Amino acid sequence: MQHAFDSILTGLFGELLSRRPGLSSRTPSVLLAVSGGIDSMCMAELFKDFGPGVDFAVAHCNFSLRGEESDSDEKLVAEWAESNHVKIYRKRFDTLGYAALHGLSTEMAARELRYGWFSSLCEENGYDAVAVAHNANDNVETLFLNLLRGTGIRGLSGMKTLSVVPEPASVPESGRVPLMRPLLGFTRKQIEGYVFAHKVKYRDDRTNFETEYKRNKIRNLVFPVLEQINPSFVRTINREMSYFSQIGRIADSYYEAHCDFLRDRIIDIGLLKADPNWEYLLYRALDGYGFSSPVIYSIVDLLKSGRTVSGKIFNAQKYSAVTAGGKLLIEDRADSEVAAEGTDALSGLRRKGTLPVDFASSFRSGGETMTVHGPGFYCFNGVRFSVEVSKRDSLATLKAPSGTLYFDSGKLPFPFLCRRWEKGDWMIPLGMKGRKKVSDLFTDLKYSLKDKSRSVIIVGGDCLSEPGNGQGKRVSAVLGVRADDMTKVSETTETVVVLRIRQ
Repeated sequence: MQHAFDSILTGLFGELLSRRPGLSSRTPSVLLAVSGGIDSMCMAELFKDFGPGVDFAVAHCNFSLRGEESDSDEKLVAEWAESNHVKIYRKRFDTLGYAALHGLSTEMAARELRYGWFSSLCEENGYDAVAVAHNANDNVETLFLNLLRGTGIRGLSGMKTLSVVPEPASVPESGRVPLMRPLLGFTRKQIEGYVFAHKVKYRDDRTNFETEYKRNKIRNLVFPVLEQINPSFVRTINREMSYFSQIGRIADSYYEAHCDFLRDRIIDIGLLKADPNWEYLLYRALDGYGFSSPVIYSIVDLLKSGRTVSGKIFNAQKYSAVTAGGKLLIEDRADSEVAAEGTDALSGLRRKGTLPVDFASSFRSGGETMTVHGPGFYCFNGVRFSVEVSKRDSLATLKAPSGTLYFDSGKLPFPFLCRRWEKGDWMIPLGMKGRKKVSDLFTDLKYSLKDKSRSVIIVGGDCLSEPGNGQGKRVSAVLGVRADDMTKVSETTETVVVLRIRQ
């Protein structure tokens, strides 16, 4: 394994030097990310015994997640570094506190913390690259995670042996620290064999054997089944990923030659759909603005249906895609935000002069009503919300979280309407027997005049045809607040419409 590793590392150094000519006069220096686990300890040993010799140091993160176990991991790495006369950098993180502060999962928080620290160490101490111990098994795990999350060809290509340290998008790729994965061509069984033969000390992270995290579920529950079907599935899938990578380059060329439908962040839907592979082209265009696969699929579904409603909004983190008279406009989220005084996304686009004449065709009374034709992301009266359809048995509980309402899809079928509150509106709140004016509900909730003016009323199903009889109009829900008992999910419900407020 050492001989194969030396060959791989020499090749990586050559590739690194070709990308950064300024390093050609010396051997690159590398910062090794070493956790104390079997993979990273194997990598450290291989670096130590690298034939030509290499300048390297070790960096260890203590994420303070497993108490004494985390401290024992740090101790092992420190002892290895000391016994082998290798410089070591150590840092302790409050991972849970960072995750809570930034609204991240524990996994994502740890990822941001370690890579941010590695980059700063390289900049401060002159290391040319960071090396991590990702192996062939990790590569296959990543493939499955990408498939489950929804991904394009790039997500099927797997990790690269040489890339860059993940950093915020504000940092251009050319300015990021190189990231090396010298173990990517080795399976975990090969690593285990090397560690056993060379008596390398390491520590097992007990959480790796649990199934709390998605990656661990794949590793511990799915992989054993795949191994029964094909004992060499790791190598087989890694080989296939190399083909996917080549296909990805072909797809890149196709997109570059057929992207005339996109000009100045405006997608010409007619021109787009004239291409037989328009769905992929749309995916590539929107993926570049950070739109997720489920959101892109919703847009594709809308375009396929032929009912392209002007004024429908789909959101990514930084951008919104707005349907507008045969066009799909990519707008900054800030440009589409709605002011409390009733200014909506449409008026914001009108001010910018990018709004086609027929853009507001689905709105009546100056934007007082909006039709919801199906699942997707919407914005009405300054409130952003999503519409989803789920199987009833997929819901762990019928107690909806704050800002979310559940409806029997047969009792709130598509299309339904969104409008502003009108005096006389009433409903029978879920679980109650008598009617209640929406104005009284607002009073109970201590709504201000501003809150009332920004409320969104949902009207659908039987409420659309139920006469007012001079006593006001029955409504199906107040978005994010209360649903009418008529729409409740019952034992016979098969599918559920989920309305969720989005910030």
